[in-house]
Amino acid sequence: MKSIFSNLTFQVLLAIALGVTVGAFFPGFAPHAKLISQSFINMISMLIAPIIFFTIVLGIAHMGDMKKVGRVGGKALLYFEIVTTLAIAIGMVVANVLKPGEGIKVPQGDSSKIQTYADQAGGINWLEFISHIIPHNVFESFTKGDILQILFFAILFGYGLSKLAEDGKSLLGTFEKISKVLFNIMKVVMRFAPLGAFGGMAYSVGTYGLHTLLPMAKLMGSVYLTCILFIFVVLNGICRYYKFSLWQYLKYIRQEILIVLGTSSSESVLPSMMQKMEAIGCKKSVVGLVIPTGYSFNLDGTAIYLSMSVIFLCQVFGVSLSIGQQLSVLAVLMVTSKGAAGVTGSGFIVLASTLTALKIMPVEHIAILLGVDRFMSEARAITNMIGNGIATIVIAKSENEFDEAKYQLAIQPAAIEKAEENV
Repeated sequence: MKSIFSNLTFQVLLAIALGVTVGAFFPGFAPHAKLISQSFINMISMLIAPIIFFTIVLGIAHMGDMKKVGRVGGKALLYFEIVTTLAIAIGMVVANVLKPGEGIKVPQGDSSKIQTYADQAGGINWLEFISHIIPHNVFESFTKGDILQILFFAILFGYGLSKLAEDGKSLLGTFEKISKVLFNIMKVVMRFAPLGAFGGMAYSVGTYGLHTLLPMAKLMGSVYLTCILFIFVVLNGICRYYKFSLWQYLKYIRQEILIVLGTSSSESVLPSMMQKMEAIGCKKSVVGLVIPTGYSFNLDGTAIYLSMSVIFLCQVFGVSLSIGQQLSVLAVLMVTSKGAAGVTGSGFIVLASTLTALKIMPVEHIAILLGVDRFMSEARAITNMIGNGIATIVIAKSENEFDEAKYQLAIQPAAIEKAEENV
């Protein structure tokens, strides 16, 4: 029994169940639960910027070939675009088949809250977004936790360090020690994951109530079903093609899946995923480039949610879309789903910007999704995280930067359990 209770996966699962119970019977606890969940996410967030920086710098410095860095980055972006486009298309097909919006009486939504999202969506400028990747003050990038700016600076820093050759070895050694210290801190922080999961669930259920799910049950079920289909059909097909097991991979990251389920945030496991992708056999240089970039550009779950939400809203409000118009929706989402990467509240902002670009209905109509959006964020976040891990393995294998022996050792049940108990 001692080994079960000391297992972090079991602790998180228990915390999620307890959070649902507390949220359902003691809704007044929701504001305190939000503080608990946010405190855990803040502890993780304080580690994200330095861990990304040192992982990328060390990876590139050891790689020493900027052509290879460019090739890895190019492959990753091409892979992200193909897979997220597939996710958008699948979401639209399922929404058209299941028709989750048909026959729904329009519930009252708080349209006043939508104005903020609409204003932000209207302010998105794609050229500005691209230029925003280049930081004017790198220290500000670290304080704000801007992943893309940190990624850009780290690539340049890694290149500069690699050019020092022998003179850079002492600095490289120092950076490696700092990186190990950061991952040791992460192990301590991850012990608080059950508290974060408990707080996240208690807040969601306590704030919105389980009763709010009933009018939108069909939409929620459709989104979860589509995410499951995407993982076990599309991503499984990719895994089979690259000769590794989806099921073994999911068992390997089961702890992270449960933490994301509880906190509704894939960022809560970003440092942990980077460490696990290295432990499963991917080279540090590939992990450092693919995982942080994927958190901004490889949002499979978000793509599914957005495409289904647009079709759902059209069905609810009686807006008939032709095949050509639906292809326009797909084309717009291919752009908008990337353009708001890293923006707070990006799900609603992208949805608002998509509806603004398409001009098929008033932006205020998305207010009906406010009550259930939180309950669908788990599906989005988990799918995003699973997809990013698979992308890392795929790119590593395509670059011959994958250690098969390390992979076989990491997926052994005893190795997974030992790793979870030692967190």
